[in-house]
Amino acid sequence: MVKITYVEHNGRAHEIDVPRGTTVMEGARDHGIPGIEADCGGACSCATCHALVEPSWVAKLPAKEPIEQDMLDFAYQTHPTQSRLTCQIRVNEALEGLVLRLPERQA
Repeated sequence: MVKITYVEHNGRAHEIDVPRGTTVMEGARDHGIPGIEADCGGACSCATCHALVEPSWVAKLPAKEPIEQDMLDFAYQTHPTQSRLTCQIRVNEALEGLVLRLPERQA
């Protein structure tokens, strides 16, 4: 398990253990974290799992694939470097302590 913290727009933090090999989106969905809708179930065909990665974590994540970048065009209040679709981030040991901030609403 890997500890990941999801911070709601109102500041409420949820620190949860997410299984290795799943996605950050699946961890939020499976724990009922408010703010991650995941309408497409992780197929990278919507932007309802958008989150802002804490600046110190941006360089530690794999680069965005073109499809993720395209889908972020539909997300609400994106940031050029911090915005990610959580369905595209696979959980591994290197993500221990990852902190994500959730937008006020999803697209």
